[in-house]
Amino acid sequence: MVAVTRAAPAHPSRTGGPMLPWSRWIASITAVAPTVLWGAASIGLFAGLWEVLWALGWADAKLLPPPHIFIGNIADQAKFFNTVNRWQIGAGQGGGTSPPLAVLYTILATTGRVFSGLVIASLLAVSIGVAIRYFRVFGRLTLPTITLLAPVSPIAWLPVAIFLFGIGNGPAIFMVVIALLFHMVLATINQIDNVNRNLINVARTMGASKRQTYVRVIIPAILPQLFVVLRFNLFAAWMVVLVAEATGVGYGLGQVIMLARNTFNPSLVFFTIALIGVLGFLFDLAMRLAQRKLLYWVPQGSAVLRGL
Repeated sequence: MVAVTRAAPAHPSRTGGPMLPWSRWIASITAVAPTVLWGAASIGLFAGLWEVLWALGWADAKLLPPPHIFIGNIADQAKFFNTVNRWQIGAGQGGGTSPPLAVLYTILATTGRVFSGLVIASLLAVSIGVAIRYFRVFGRLTLPTITLLAPVSPIAWLPVAIFLFGIGNGPAIFMVVIALLFHMVLATINQIDNVNRNLINVARTMGASKRQTYVRVIIPAILPQLFVVLRFNLFAAWMVVLVAEATGVGYGLGQVIMLARNTFNPSLVFFTIALIGVLGFLFDLAMRLAQRKLLYWVPQGSAVLRGL
């Protein structure tokens, strides 16, 4: 007789079995910790070099204040964020909310415009891109126009945005949508054309219709790269919304930058830049986490998922 030995059960995390909630939480922290540490080291190195240049006298504190100056003046700079009411006619700097709430409202206003424009642009771009390849006549009628409009700078659309939506959130969101839409449509079409033909042939061999092939094969195949494109366009969305706010379409971080320029306040400029950088980093981190959750079929270590 052959002796049968029963192996001890392996740890659930190594066998792919269910993990306890606390184990999953610890695993998530362990996975994120190196990224956080390297990020802190990178930012610390940049800030340290800036401080060294200031200490050596190579950076004028009046023009390029080091981090310890503009970060230390947060309480004094927060009062300039009270643009929620000041952009309206007849409202002064003393009106409106308190400085901390003014900073919060300004951040929420800008991030809300970025997020709204990003969601609208991505949904429209994927829908239009898929429709162009799904319906041949629709593609022939729309693709030349989209290719014609893609090179146009988003700044050129600013007068159109003001004509259509006036002053407020509308033109800023419209600017973000226009800045991303045409390029994302072309990216969607390119990803559809590059789908592995073997996957499509297998689906057709198994009797899948054209609609089933798009829903079950093509769209899931293009989503990983589209998430990468969306992450890259996130930074473009931030640039466009700041330009839109700076031209007076509504209160926000862009208007604070313009106020700092008009009053020659370098500390306020760099403090606002630091805020924008932190918000952009948090947005990108949130998109990476959403990418991992939504695209569960993509390997965690693949270059597509990391966007590298």
